[in-house]
Amino acid sequence: MANENDSFTWPRIHKWEENIEREIIHSVWEYICEFYDVEEIIDLTLEQIQEVEAFKDNLNKYSIMHWGFSNVINHWENENWETEYDD
Repeated sequence: MANENDSFTWPRIHKWEENIEREIIHSVWEYICEFYDVEEIIDLTLEQIQEVEAFKDNLNKYSIMHWGFSNVINHWENENWETEYDD
């Protein structure tokens, strides 16, 4: 227990933040795959990822869910960039 003279602290708070971020990303990833009935995010079509991006853009700008959607969209773009330009 804290002493009345101690200031509030939260050691290793970054670990809590990382866990919360990871949970959000996992939840968004899983929901999108289930919604579109795909095994992997890279299996989404251009039209589907555009729908996901439009949904993200319509979220409240302070929504913490942006982490998850941005991660999914970035992953899709990175994977498709590599396959599109590997030829």
